[in-house]
Amino acid sequence: MAIFEKPKQVAIYTRVSTDEQKADLQLLDLRDYARKRGYHIYSIYEDVVSGAANEREALDRLMGDARKRKFDIILVWKFDRFARSLKMLVDSLALFQELGIDFISYKENIDTTTSMGRLIFHINSAYAEFEREIICDRVIAGIKAKRAKTGTWGRQRLAIAVQERIHALSEGGLSIRKIATTLKISARTVQKYLNGKTDAVT
Repeated sequence: MAIFEKPKQVAIYTRVSTDEQKADLQLLDLRDYARKRGYHIYSIYEDVVSGAANEREALDRLMGDARKRKFDIILVWKFDRFARSLKMLVDSLALFQELGIDFISYKENIDTTTSMGRLIFHINSAYAEFEREIICDRVIAGIKAKRAKTGTWGRQRLAIAVQERIHALSEGGLSIRKIATTLKISARTVQKYLNGKTDAVT
């Protein structure tokens, strides 16, 4: 008796800027791709917002459903439709990997269900980690220089890049403690720059 494998559940995410046309082209390609791969479309998450926007309603829902493991794969048209930066992309992919969720970018032909796709993911992860360490080292060096000059830590404000990194890691699902460890700063500082987003704590 033949055993039929249950189709994988795929979540489709699209984004267009407010001054662009609707996401019809993206959806046409992604629906067709899912059909050819034999995937079942769990849901379509559509944002109409600038890629630089800090809040995206559909993306927030997607990330929430991902944490609940409601689907097996996330399918996007292009990387820049999903992530604001390479760091955000890599952090999100790391979270998806922990959750056992694969990620496919249609235009870039990146598919973490394949060995080549996983290799490219790890290369990008290494680059992002290197960039993150450089930023942290610069910030720490700046604080130490100020302390040496004034004899106090003072009220040094974190660099914009580090503040953005805090929010990106939080959106990626990391806890305040893990963010603090990654960026080599205190958990209290992380919480301060998250502006009371205590729901990021896990």
